[in-house]
Amino acid sequence: MLGIPNIGVLGAEADDCIGSLVKQYREHMQISIITGNRDLFQLLSEHVPVYLLAKGIGNYEAYTLERFIKEKGIQPHQLIDVKALMGDVSDNYPGVRGIGEKQAFKLIQQYGSIEGILENLAQLTNAQQQKITTHLDLLHLSRKLAAIHCDIPISLRLEEAKWDGERKRFAEVLEAIR
Repeated sequence: MLGIPNIGVLGAEADDCIGSLVKQYREHMQISIITGNRDLFQLLSEHVPVYLLAKGIGNYEAYTLERFIKEKGIQPHQLIDVKALMGDVSDNYPGVRGIGEKQAFKLIQQYGSIEGILENLAQLTNAQQQKITTHLDLLHLSRKLAAIHCDIPISLRLEEAKWDGERKRFAEVLEAIR
């Protein structure tokens, strides 16, 4: 009703559609992602900030690439491996049972990736080795599920998405649904 396009691809997750559009347009324009989903931190770059919605109307946390690296101690693409280790209840993938967020971040900070951890398995504690080797299949599955895929065949003509913010039209729509 407001003229804002509803876009997507049947069978694709919204995160993947957003990632594909970011990849498609990031070289051509300034893009900002406003979301409540921390998974989209994977898309952070020098030119793509992420605004994480917080409680209350109009409240958000602005994340630049620099802030993310400083706070998390990893690059945005490494978030996939962190999430693969710790799992994600909201996205319904298990990760490695017994490895939580703090430990997952620490392992990726130290070894750089899942491959780095597996190459240095002997350096881990016996408990960590046991957890990872026991749940290796879940680790690989969780990694696949944690990744935002930026190759979804989605198209958007920017002219269709331009919103000129007609306040009168907006007020009419709100009044009609009231």
